[in-house]
Amino acid sequence: MSGKYKTPMLDELEKGPWPSFVTEIKKAAKKSDMAEDELGQLEKSYNTKRGYWKHGGIVGVLGYGGGVIGRYSSLPEEFPGVAHFHTVRVNQPSGFFYTTKALREICDIWDKYGSGLTNLHGSTGDLVLLGTKTENLEAVFAELSSRGWDLGGSGSAMRTPSCCVGMARCEWANIDTMDLCNELTQYYQDQLHRPAFPYKFKIKISGCACDCVAAIARADLSIIGTWKDSIQINQDEVRKYAEAGLDIQKEIVDMCPTQCMYYNPEDKTLKIADAECNRCMHCIAKMTKALRPGKEKGATLLVGSKAPIVVGSLLSWVIVPFMKLTPPYDDLKELIDKMIEWWDDNAKPRERIGELIEAKGMRAFLEAIGVPPMPQQVKEPRKDPFFFWAESDFKK
Repeated sequence: MSGKYKTPMLDELEKGPWPSFVTEIKKAAKKSDMAEDELGQLEKSYNTKRGYWKHGGIVGVLGYGGGVIGRYSSLPEEFPGVAHFHTVRVNQPSGFFYTTKALREICDIWDKYGSGLTNLHGSTGDLVLLGTKTENLEAVFAELSSRGWDLGGSGSAMRTPSCCVGMARCEWANIDTMDLCNELTQYYQDQLHRPAFPYKFKIKISGCACDCVAAIARADLSIIGTWKDSIQINQDEVRKYAEAGLDIQKEIVDMCPTQCMYYNPEDKTLKIADAECNRCMHCIAKMTKALRPGKEKGATLLVGSKAPIVVGSLLSWVIVPFMKLTPPYDDLKELIDKMIEWWDDNAKPRERIGELIEAKGMRAFLEAIGVPPMPQQVKEPRKDPFFFWAESDFKK
């Protein structure tokens, strides 16, 4: 490549100890006109403080309504290499496990048909291939699918479910996140590939409340592994932590959000009122040898988180405090189907399920999905001190 663009603004982003996306684009630009023109347009954006990407229409592949995000430059004459710069989402394996052979296969395909730029991974979870032309989309899809890959979700559809590594690498995992993620991905293939919803619906799965995939902040349905019985305590290990210098009172007991713990400094023992515990995992994460999750494992289901688009950001809140999850997860699938059906029937365009629950009320949502009201579902105290009822509300 000619190196035709001077990029003093972008060069600043290569300084310092951390890896830089600019360095990676420059590497790709040595053999890709698309990547080189991407550098030039990005430098211009930094200088003018304007973005030059636009959505100029819907693009995709035959039989699929999702998986490809159309992207066009508003300066095609100045930067012809990025006149078309479509993004292809590839459905990632559960837990983001790849072999080097698989990654090389993807990269070889993308060097052949696209810019060579990738994003591992997009916030939805997909392996993202950045920048190709409209005429290359079918060819890219044909090569990917012939090797066992599939496109992920985009648009007003079920987005690609994602999960943490779960039991594959983590001793705290309370559920088999990877098996569940794969099962839900297969079950919702039609909803994933052919957008028919009011807006997007994301499912993210974490094996424990440490929530390594940030499901509680980013998913319409957050599935969080938990337990129902008591935390397992090894008092000998508790004493070892104390003798090693851990201030258990200050760093563990006082940090407990429900104040359900008691530490006796005399005999260096720890007690937990498990009925008050909300399974936040703070104590377990701090004292990994002394404390372990209980033995009766399952998941908490939370609904409604989203980033601020139409209205402000939302964190998901509890709908089902505890559900046993056993393959093929029919009870969970049935409940998700009811959630989506109610949302699909009632939502306005571009309205997420959390926004609809805020508009219609939790009562209408719970009645529609057949889940009884429970204290754990209370998101915040009442703002209105007055309430009204009918005699029928109290009939047994």
